[in-house]
Amino acid sequence: MKQQCHISFVYGTILVLACGLIFYVIRGDYLQAFFWVFFVVVFLRLYVRYFPSLSRSMGYGSVADQAAKDVGSSSAKVVLYTGIGCPFCPLVKRRLSELQLKMGFELKEIDITFKPDLLISKGIRALPVVEVGKVQWIGNATSEQLADFIRSSEV
Repeated sequence: MKQQCHISFVYGTILVLACGLIFYVIRGDYLQAFFWVFFVVVFLRLYVRYFPSLSRSMGYGSVADQAAKDVGSSSAKVVLYTGIGCPFCPLVKRRLSELQLKMGFELKEIDITFKPDLLISKGIRALPVVEVGKVQWIGNATSEQLADFIRSSEV
């Protein structure tokens, strides 16, 4: 299984949250609506937080990092597209942040969750997406893979 989060998962999560909230509000059970939102948000946070230890049992394999060797410097402009509930996004974000300190490239993060027009214009169907110039890396990547990608994609 590819180590990426399909965009339908991000929007499916929001849909489940909204449907539960609407259900409880229509019934007039506002306390239950509060607990529903609280439960879903806490569940997502825990899922993303503990995903690295769950990834093998979920069929994604290991998400362990491989440190980058001889990173060098880079003046590239790197854009990271992320979404709510994507367990790979924080991993890639952390790795890019560490590489940014070593390589000196410019890093910009864009959360696409509420930007469907951006998804369409960029052709994004899975997350995370790392973009350097017009070249994209889709899915999870080790620090070594990201450093090689950034160096090779520089304009």
